[in-house]
Amino acid sequence: MNWSALEALLSGVNKYSTVFGRVWLSMVFVFRVMVFVVAAQRVWGDDSKDFVCNTAQPGCNNVCYDHIFPISHIRLWALQLIFVTCPSLMVVGHVKYREKKDMQYTASHKGAHLYANPGKKRGGLWWTYLVSLIFKASFDAGFLYILYHVYEGYDLPRLYKCTLAPCPNTVDCYISRPTEKKIFTLFMVVSSAICILMCICEMIYLICKRIKKLLKKKIDADRRVFAETHEMAPLAAPRSRIRAKSPMRVDPTISIQNLANIQAEEVAEKK
Repeated sequence: MNWSALEALLSGVNKYSTVFGRVWLSMVFVFRVMVFVVAAQRVWGDDSKDFVCNTAQPGCNNVCYDHIFPISHIRLWALQLIFVTCPSLMVVGHVKYREKKDMQYTASHKGAHLYANPGKKRGGLWWTYLVSLIFKASFDAGFLYILYHVYEGYDLPRLYKCTLAPCPNTVDCYISRPTEKKIFTLFMVVSSAICILMCICEMIYLICKRIKKLLKKKIDADRRVFAETHEMAPLAAPRSRIRAKSPMRVDPTISIQNLANIQAEEVAEKK
């Protein structure tokens, strides 16, 4: 499988992703794809060849091996990586569709654009991105459950007692390098769990950001409606009107008798 081509294709999703999405993509290609390609395939390369049972009965080894490893770890992980990375292509495909639609709109409307930025998570693209996160987390969780259910846990025993036909009796079977395989199994399980956590964090971040944006839009709309329906009235009379009514400035320290004399003189002058 050409993992580099898949990496180059999914790297384009980075410019549409949040911080959590970039961490998720780094986790997938550094801690899962690279480990899978470089180390895991070699560790499981001798699983059937070096599987030994203490019997010479023809077919016993094959039956016991099929019972212990009903699904190869390598093929299961490869299938898991394909399923987990494919939902990201939904976002890339939707962005390409919006870009094509914007070009058609621009050609028919004299240079006007339908989208200010086709890669902006607005409208339908936000829902596409959220659905892709749900699919990625669901696929990872589903494969972890399959691995746990098929192998009855994430442990690989050093000794397995097989009683299946055509084995003549209970035979002891030994797995090649069980400790190393167990370590790689736990590593892949932990990395998958971290990827699920990143998807959940990104979903919470997107939902909270969307709710915050909707609340801000509602508050702004309520303010505009309030400003349109309520006329602002002055709380106090203008200072010019107050000055017109009482042009005479009175000294607050003046006595009542002097004030009466001053008012009497002003009345006499007017007459």
